[in-house]
Amino acid sequence: MLLLKTSDEGFEAKFTKVVRDRRESDTQVGRDVSAILHEVRERGDKALVEYTTRFDGHNLSTEDDWSISKETCEEAYKSLDADLREALETAAERIRAYHEGQLPEDRDYTDAIGMRLGARWTAVDAAGLYVPGGRAAYPSSLLMNAIPAKVAGVGRLVVTTPTPKGEVNPLVLAAAHIAGVDEIYRVGGAQAVAALAYGTQRIKRVDVVTGPGNAWVAEAKRQLYGVVGIDMVAGPSEILVIADGKNDPEWIAADLLSQAEHDPTSQSILITDDARFAAQVEDAVDLALMKLPTAKTARASWDAHGLIVIVDSLEDAIPLADRLAAEHVEIAVDDPEPLFAKLRHAGSVFLGRNTPEAVGDYIAGPNHVLPTGRRARFASGLSVLDFMKRTSFIGASQGALEAIGPAAVRLAEAEGLPAHALSISKRLS
Repeated sequence: MLLLKTSDEGFEAKFTKVVRDRRESDTQVGRDVSAILHEVRERGDKALVEYTTRFDGHNLSTEDDWSISKETCEEAYKSLDADLREALETAAERIRAYHEGQLPEDRDYTDAIGMRLGARWTAVDAAGLYVPGGRAAYPSSLLMNAIPAKVAGVGRLVVTTPTPKGEVNPLVLAAAHIAGVDEIYRVGGAQAVAALAYGTQRIKRVDVVTGPGNAWVAEAKRQLYGVVGIDMVAGPSEILVIADGKNDPEWIAADLLSQAEHDPTSQSILITDDARFAAQVEDAVDLALMKLPTAKTARASWDAHGLIVIVDSLEDAIPLADRLAAEHVEIAVDDPEPLFAKLRHAGSVFLGRNTPEAVGDYIAGPNHVLPTGRRARFASGLSVLDFMKRTSFIGASQGALEAIGPAAVRLAEAEGLPAHALSISKRLS
């Protein structure tokens, strides 16, 4: 774990190094993924069978080996303990309600010269969701991806998920039932993303692919962008906590570890104006790691990428936070609004002492699929808009064309495009 003070000599160089640190896939991953995509495009299902056997130890021979039925998902849902089923339903209801508020409105109006203008929003025909597999699969991620797609009006929703040695998490199947997923295939990795993008003999292609995954999945999405739409190229998870000394250090330590336990390449950062509190949090992290079942992963993340920054004033934290443009930002103070108002770059912000990032992962409502790797400078979290597209339209009356057509003709001629000019001038009196 790195400790920095803004007042120390050399702070700027050290902090800049943290900002520029790339914790994502290397060139070898890119080459491996490129080869996989080529094989799936050329050989379809045969390539999927070979890769699934090699990487997941699962043989795709019968229909049940390939896919998971809606009936199986419903059975998994009914078999859940009542309290867990209720928790999933509550999460789904809150996620659905939040995303329904994101639905855009069509525009259709006639301007002063009589030109009809507007835009119409429509959902994509089909969307593919990647869901990590095995016992570590996350039903919350399925809900966060599938529900916005359904709210958007997507007609066909396809899930691909690896099932190592045939093993599947029943919670994921229950979530698929709640969200109304149409098809589930037992295929994972870059090959699953390729199947969704290109289509195979068994899996029909989709228009958009979303969902989290490892470095190979992220790289596959990056390489296939343009063949298919994607949500984002996600990297290791991040959390930045801006906190004063009035917080319980054990709370903040838990917040930092909530992201560190995801992966050894995750990053947890604390910025505080209280050096004594910083030391207390550091101690609390060490104590928590002694009891945490995921301590091996969390310790590797904290040791390699953890950071505590001590500033003179919490207002000084905001420019640093904007440079980091972190996936998750907690502002753990009595009145977070003044700091929040100045913060420009963050995937999602958690306001006040009683709003841990983890509540956003599951139950609050906003999407937990968020930009990482400083992409919050220009990107947003997953929303219904990722499953929709906007089509503009124009309707010109003769009077409207007479009013603006001559200007368009002049511009077309200036650009050296005489056919453009002619197509307009032929319609003018």
